[in-house]
Amino acid sequence: MKDRGLSRRKIDIIIIVALVFSVFVLRLFYLQVIDESYQVMANNNAFRNVVQYPTRGLIYDRNGELIVYNEAFYDLMVIPGQVKAFDTAEFAQLIQLSVPECKKRLAAAKIHSRYAPSVFEKQISKETYGRLQERLYKYRGFYAQIRTLRKYPKSVAAHVLGYVGEVSPSMIEKDVYYKQGDYIGMSGLENFYENQLRGQKGQKIQIVDVKSQDKGSYMDGKYDVYAVPGQNLYSTLDLSLQELAEQLMQGKRGSVIAIEPATGEILALVSAPTYDPNLLVGRERSSNYHNLLNDPQKPLFDRALMAQYPPGSVFKLPQALIALKHHVITENTGFHCDKSLVGCHNHPDATNLREGVKMSCNPYFQQVYRRMIMQNIDPNRFIDSRKGLAMWEQDILSFGFGSRLEIDLPNTKSGLIPNVVYYDKIYGENQWAFSNFRSVSIGQGEVLLIPLQMANLAAIMANRGFYVTPHLCRKIGDNIPNDEYAKIHLTTVDSSYFKEVVNGMYDAVYAPGGTAHRAQVENITVCGKTGTAENPHGKDHAVFIAFAPKDDPKIAISVIIENSGFGGTWASPIASLLIEQYFTGEVKRVQMKQQMQEISFMNEIKP
Repeated sequence: MKDRGLSRRKIDIIIIVALVFSVFVLRLFYLQVIDESYQVMANNNAFRNVVQYPTRGLIYDRNGELIVYNEAFYDLMVIPGQVKAFDTAEFAQLIQLSVPECKKRLAAAKIHSRYAPSVFEKQISKETYGRLQERLYKYRGFYAQIRTLRKYPKSVAAHVLGYVGEVSPSMIEKDVYYKQGDYIGMSGLENFYENQLRGQKGQKIQIVDVKSQDKGSYMDGKYDVYAVPGQNLYSTLDLSLQELAEQLMQGKRGSVIAIEPATGEILALVSAPTYDPNLLVGRERSSNYHNLLNDPQKPLFDRALMAQYPPGSVFKLPQALIALKHHVITENTGFHCDKSLVGCHNHPDATNLREGVKMSCNPYFQQVYRRMIMQNIDPNRFIDSRKGLAMWEQDILSFGFGSRLEIDLPNTKSGLIPNVVYYDKIYGENQWAFSNFRSVSIGQGEVLLIPLQMANLAAIMANRGFYVTPHLCRKIGDNIPNDEYAKIHLTTVDSSYFKEVVNGMYDAVYAPGGTAHRAQVENITVCGKTGTAENPHGKDHAVFIAFAPKDDPKIAISVIIENSGFGGTWASPIASLLIEQYFTGEVKRVQMKQQMQEISFMNEIKP
């Protein structure tokens, strides 16, 4: 019995020793295999994995002139687990922060990770980095990492180019490529072509000593991954035209858009008021963005793509073309300028379509539109109007209205083309007729277009019936960005119907009684159409579209100036100056240029 008890105790002791040993083995396995923190901490004592950020692709204009380049700066990084006691006051003074702010940032970095690097201070200048570099050995766990900032030598095209900012947590969740402290295109071309412009990050393994000083690459860089630079973007912009357009739109709200009709390439795109893109770069970006956001003139709002206006009389052009297609009028149809139907300026009666366009007669085009909508298809005027509107809608949508033009920029509006469904919601089914929406005939009422759609209409008139989707990128790297930007979109109106309408646009600029005489350019035939977009809150908006030359057009343009009145007074001269610049490389009419630059409508009531 005694031997049996002794044997039992030995077994118990063996079991206990085995259990203790097993616990140590399991713990060792956990530390070495499962939990990587100790391995990371050990590695960080000898190695540092430094992200190699690629240089972002440059942006050029259509003539190879540089619009956006990169400038080096530095981020101060920290690995909290390596930080030893240091003179916080001296360190804070060195990087121009307060002592409490330094302590706050170090605590935040510890919360993020004790062993992974965090950004301690962003975008340190080369001068600050020069002072810091000499003393960085005193602050173990801190090191500098080179980055780049965007720079804009001409300070133009802010809405087109967009800006680059730091990624948010939600962006990181959507795309694993990005980590805290990374930068991403937030708007404009920077956003639309982010994947091509950003390049691919690399990684360098550095050997560091106990003072956290760099001692060179591990294994001569054998395990380094090199960053791949972003691709350069070659835009469609003509930089000199863009600069002039922005100068001419100073002191104004509105937009200017110029397109090469045959290709859909955008030569200039201006939203006014604009801002210097350099304001949204560097350490002052946040405060500058806040100031721009709270500016009552809304310079961050892209009027060219997002402001929706009644097009006014420029809408008479597609109205005439659709009516010709459906044979409800001919080129020789004339109408009396009956002001009892709708108000109009004083001019002789238009005896044909060409004169109607030249003089922009409101009663003329209301009667044209009435014939299109009410074709006596049904004896019931409500049903007749319903069927006529449905036919009209099919044609008007083919001009790129009522839907988003797939330009290579984000956040573009679609405008509004009222249709059967729209009026059913307002009045009820079969409870409305032409009289309820007759103002659409002259581009008023419910119809809305964005400036890009108006410029595209000018391109359609130039091309006599087709357009190519407007776009801003000719090439990125060695690639054409999208087949969409080579595709021809035909309207439903045959090119044969465009002749007399285009002749009317020519007469508007050159013939007696035309509404756009100020659009004339020496030795260049300009075809144009004025418009006045009614504004119930104040002075009307001036609208003008044009193309030049009349035969084989090279430029189509739209100009909108809010609260400035008639389109022929202020919008058409700006268009003519830009046409002159584009064809001759200079503006000889210095007095007109100065007048357009100096006139301001900022104090008028906003829409």
